Amino acid sequence: MTVRSATDEAADVRARDLPETFWYSAKRRLLGPPMVNEQLRTERLSRPLALGVLSCDGISSAAYGTEEMLIVMVAAVGLTAFNLILPMTLVVLFGIVVVVLSYREVVSVYTRAGGSYVVARENFGPRVAQVAAVALLIDYVVTVAVQTAAGSAAIVSAFPELGRLPVVGRHILTVISVVAILAMCYGNLRGIREAGKTFALPTYLFSGAVGLMIIVGVFREVTGGLPLVQHYANVGGIYAYGHHTEGLISIAMIYMLLQTYANGGSSLTGIEAVSNAVSALRPPEGRNARQILVTQGTIVIFLIGGISWLAHVTHATPYLDGYPTVLAQEADVVFSGSAGHVMFYVVQLITASILFTGGNTSFSGFPFLASFVAEDSFLPRWLTKRGHRLVFSNGIIILTIVSLTLGLAVGFNVNGLVPFYAIGVFTGFSMAGFGMVKYHLRTKEPGWRHKLVINMTGGIYTVLVVLIFAIVKFKAGAWVIVILGPVLVFALIRLNREYRAEARALEAISERRAAGPAPATPNYLRRVVLVFVDDFDLSTIAALRYAKSLRPTALRAVHFVIDSEQAEKLRAAWIPDRNVTLEFIDCPDRRVSRAALELVSAEAEAAGTHVTVILPRRGYAPLIGRLLHDRTADKIASVVSRVPNAAATIIPFDVQNRLQVLQRKQAPVLLPTPEPSRPGIVADVQHDLKADQSAATPDEPRSLPGAGGYDRPVPAPGTDRIGDLRQPGRATVEGRVRVLEIRPVEDNSVLAVEISDSTGDLTALFYGRSRIPGLICGGKVRLRGHVGFKDGDPVMINPAYELLIQGTGGG
Repeated sequence: MTVRSATDEAADVRARDLPETFWYSAKRRLLGPPMVNEQLRTERLSRPLALGVLSCDGISSAAYGTEEMLIVMVAAVGLTAFNLILPMTLVVLFGIVVVVLSYREVVSVYTRAGGSYVVARENFGPRVAQVAAVALLIDYVVTVAVQTAAGSAAIVSAFPELGRLPVVGRHILTVISVVAILAMCYGNLRGIREAGKTFALPTYLFSGAVGLMIIVGVFREVTGGLPLVQHYANVGGIYAYGHHTEGLISIAMIYMLLQTYANGGSSLTGIEAVSNAVSALRPPEGRNARQILVTQGTIVIFLIGGISWLAHVTHATPYLDGYPTVLAQEADVVFSGSAGHVMFYVVQLITASILFTGGNTSFSGFPFLASFVAEDSFLPRWLTKRGHRLVFSNGIIILTIVSLTLGLAVGFNVNGLVPFYAIGVFTGFSMAGFGMVKYHLRTKEPGWRHKLVINMTGGIYTVLVVLIFAIVKFKAGAWVIVILGPVLVFALIRLNREYRAEARALEAISERRAAGPAPATPNYLRRVVLVFVDDFDLSTIAALRYAKSLRPTALRAVHFVIDSEQAEKLRAAWIPDRNVTLEFIDCPDRRVSRAALELVSAEAEAAGTHVTVILPRRGYAPLIGRLLHDRTADKIASVVSRVPNAAATIIPFDVQNRLQVLQRKQAPVLLPTPEPSRPGIVADVQHDLKADQSAATPDEPRSLPGAGGYDRPVPAPGTDRIGDLRQPGRATVEGRVRVLEIRPVEDNSVLAVEISDSTGDLTALFYGRSRIPGLICGGKVRLRGHVGFKDGDPVMINPAYELLIQGTGGG
């Protein structure tokens, strides 16, 4: 019979590739091959490229800022809205100036990524910073829904026929938005990078196209050729004109103006994006970030001011269905005429592109911020793991699900989503402003007083916006954020408390070591291994193999009897020549975990004893396993781990893989059967026993294959017969290793090796050793040394040895 070593078998395993799972194969096909960590490099952005990449969210908000203000005023005061739009726009523009100036101070000091979250954490502590974290996370979610809804409206404004399609016509904005979000999710899971010219291009195209529209519109107004907008009777419903109110100082009018201002606050969103990515800029990061902020703010002010002026002149009116948009109506009249009408489509397509690009920025911002917060242990740590393509896949998927849920609940209508929008945005602004106030008061750097005034003004201004928004938009949906925000902050703090408690428990040993001398390594005189057996099958055999490899002082197989009939079947199935006694322990109340705890505790109470519990666990397909099995091994392991000087080890056995092996072998039995004599199972058990000679028990004999009993080799020529040894003296003996045992001797240990030939048994004692590489139960060995006798049995002390099977020797 050919004897294969463990090394040969390991080489065979390495030669076979681990088969890919279905989900991994699908992921490779959908997302492409995995990226390696060396490909995770951040390219620093130049100012022109950074302006295009980081400003698309803020600049794109100009596309709907004016329209959101008109929605409130047209319904309340009718045509007077086109006069009020200019002063209300000036108030909003003032807010943009305040926020830009405030964030200029932020990026001057904090040149790392993180924005208001980092400012709040550094100045108010990690717990208070969770207010900023929740605000920003909500902002990212709503940004995806708002930007895609606005981008969809821009497309349908250019092609209103889409709104009249059968079935989907009424929900065309929802359809386009859902497709866009799913496309963004897929693209980001594939690892697209925003730091490229492709993502900067829409910003410049939108700024140029809308800027050209404003210039041409103003020129046509001055020359007297700019007509009013003609309302579309066949497209959507127009917001009903309200009645003009003489008392502009009435409470209702003040409330309307506050609502208008709150809606217009959506124009400020995205300004903070530069502060969230300062570390991605080329040095000097702070100065480049300040210049980008000022440039971005200037562009936004020009675009919003120009769009509001054209609305004032043309009477472009918002529609209930969200299209045609105010911007589309202005482009239509400004570029009216057969030649110029091409520019109308150009403006709409460019507008849609920047809005979708602005929404896509959240797919990098949200996962990054979530991982940042998770590193501080305020969010689940699996959010810090990078996925198949080196992106934070879990964060991307969560953002997709939540933004889709929000958009579908509101119907992807920009006006319906705005109430969810600005509270999160302006809360982040407030945290950044007041955080910088505390920084200036603490450091008092050169020029700190005027910087303090700027940040204090920004903080107060944005807090007022939050309060206004919470009041005037409460019924419209802001109540969700007002309630959800504090709940999420509490949840994050509670999660962090749990992480900190776990960390304290895990660090207790380190603290004790630091406080005093390091404890000595435990030297257990007795090592007991308990194998808990539920059924006799291949998983139990695998557990016994592992148990024997631990070389215990004592090895016991234990079955807790909760079903007498099952216990009898197990007793009949247990192969007698396994030489491991199976113990049956009564468990009348069927509380297996408690019975295991009592047994392990009783064993571990003996001085100098360590107990290891081996638990076979059968592994199934995830869904089937959870449905069909109660994970008893995990429950027992949890209980055993509480016992001092005890440990639990779970040995998994892949049942699905074993079934595939049996199918390949065309085994006669493929389904489990309670009959122990079933030939298919017995054949496989015997096969595994024969393949397991290298893992034989260290303290008990094992039947060898083909012997019918223990195989005692005939002494080779030139060696002494063990049975003929009667007097002390030198001898050379050869036999098969029957028992290996580690025996404690005072502060040392001795390896006892019992060998047998066809005439008798001999024990060799190797002092100061716990193992000899290659010396295993069932192996043949030749020993040379002095023979003594103890209790009438021959004994050799530290003999020279030669391993015969492996062909290696030593002494």
